[in-house]
Amino acid sequence: MAGDLPGIVVAGASGRMGRMLLQVLSEEPNLRIAGALERPGHDWIGSDAGEAMGSAPLGVVVTDDPLEAMASAQGVIDFTAPAATVAMADLAAQARAVHVIGTTGLSSEDIARIDAAARHAVVVRAGNMSLGVNLLVQLAKQAAASLEGWDVEIVEAHHHHKVDAPSGTALMLGEAAAEGRGQDLEKVYRAARDGITGPREAGTIGFSAIRAGDIVGEHDVILAGQGERVVLRHVATDRAIFARGAVRAALWGQSQGPGHYSMADVLGL
Repeated sequence: MAGDLPGIVVAGASGRMGRMLLQVLSEEPNLRIAGALERPGHDWIGSDAGEAMGSAPLGVVVTDDPLEAMASAQGVIDFTAPAATVAMADLAAQARAVHVIGTTGLSSEDIARIDAAARHAVVVRAGNMSLGVNLLVQLAKQAAASLEGWDVEIVEAHHHHKVDAPSGTALMLGEAAAEGRGQDLEKVYRAARDGITGPREAGTIGFSAIRAGDIVGEHDVILAGQGERVVLRHVATDRAIFARGAVRAALWGQSQGPGHYSMADVLGL
């Protein structure tokens, strides 16, 4: 019966990812939609989530009360904003609910709060939930380790609504490349260049961000040596890949013990 399935709350239900998550969850046979959350004052509050996004009714009323939404939930999927995600991490930990986090732009202090919550509940956090990107992360780590002395540059492109740069996925790729070389990304990170910057510093990892139009997400890891280069690339053309990955993580988390996991754990990479 549907009522026996694990219930999932969608945070930020009206957003691009929120709508996609509602759609994907409505078609998922092993989970049910337990709640839909929006910020106070949003015009979706009090409406059926399905009807609010112009689809068939889902039987779930959008609320601005996290406690109400989480009352009968075993998980929450969260692609919102750092402050909201940190607050949700505390609540999910109290409810012992799986917290799937796709929010980007988290600070080290935010991640420390999430780490604390993960001592009591399952947290799955990733800058990108797609299978292809998580495979790319592993390839970037391996390539950076193998091509010692080669320059590493990460170039990413997203739609013009995206507010943080570089993307969470770009940072995942940078962290993987740095880990492959035994480096600390914070020490070798270099943002986009401007003006007279001087020659490139050996051993650094460069990042560039493009914001334009409706680009869903494109990421290149460029490894350049003398006379040759290797380019590892992922192109997303459908936002549903992120929603499907997040739903998969929410289902996977139901059988795990408390901890802070990645999509690599979910996918067994």
